Amino acid sequence: MTEKTQKQAVVLITGAAGGVGRATVKYFDEKGWKVIGTDRRERYPEFPNDGLFIQADISIPSNLDLIYSQAAAFSPTLDAVVNNAGYQVSKPLIETSVEEWDMVIASNLRSVFLGAKIAFPLLKAEGGGAIVNVSSVHAVATSANIAAYAASKGGLLALTRAMAIEFAPDNIRVNTVLPGAVDTPMLRAGFHRGRAGELPEEEQMAALARKTVNGRVGLPSEIASVIYFLADNHQSSFMTGQAVIVDGGATCRLSTE
Repeated sequence: MTEKTQKQAVVLITGAAGGVGRATVKYFDEKGWKVIGTDRRERYPEFPNDGLFIQADISIPSNLDLIYSQAAAFSPTLDAVVNNAGYQVSKPLIETSVEEWDMVIASNLRSVFLGAKIAFPLLKAEGGGAIVNVSSVHAVATSANIAAYAASKGGLLALTRAMAIEFAPDNIRVNTVLPGAVDTPMLRAGFHRGRAGELPEEEQMAALARKTVNGRVGLPSEIASVIYFLADNHQSSFMTGQAVIVDGGATCRLSTE
C-alpha cells in the first residue's frame, strides 16, 4: 500500500453550510475524508469535529488567500476541492444592476478561477487530485429572471474544460456537476420572488417534480454522491473536463411533448 492511500484524504468544500454543501460535507466525512469547509454563514453544529470550518465570503478575492492559508496550515496537501458555493439573483435582466451582476459572477465564477490558482500547489504537492465544480442545469437550459446566475454557471462549464486541459500534466482532474431541481433552501427561496399570482411553495415544488422524467425533485444527498464519485480517483480516474447533469431527466424531454 502506498503512502498516499494510507493517509487520510483531505477535501476543501465551499458553500459548506448550504443544502448541497452540508450533504457533501456529510458524505465525505462518512467516507473517512477530513473536511475543510467554508461558507459566509457560521459553522453549524453537525460539521465534523475533526474538520476545519472557515467563515468567509469567497466573493472577496483577499478572502480566498486567507481561506487557503488556513487550509494549508491545517493540511499541507489537498486531495480534492469542491467549488460548491453559489449565489443567485432572481429578477429580470433589465432590472438587474451592475452590482448584482458582479456579485453573482464574483461568487460563482471568479471565486473558482482564483481558488484554483491558490489550490493548485496544494493538489500538486499530493501528486495530483480532483477539482469538482458545481455548476447548474441552468448552464444548458435556463428560465426567465435568472440571467446572471445562468451566465455564471455557463461560464463555470467552460472554465472546467479549460482547467482540465491545463491541470492534466500535474495529474489534477477537473469535472463539473450540473444539478437540476434539488430541495435546498436556495430552491425554496426562489419560490418567494414577490410576483403576484404565484402558487404556494409546496404546489410549486410539485409542479417542478412533474417536469422531471423521474417525477420528483432531487435530494441534496443525491448530488453529494455524484460529487464524491468525481472527486474519488478510484472511481473516476479516467474522467476529466466532463459535465455530469443530475436533473431527474428534466432536460432530456422535449418541451413540445
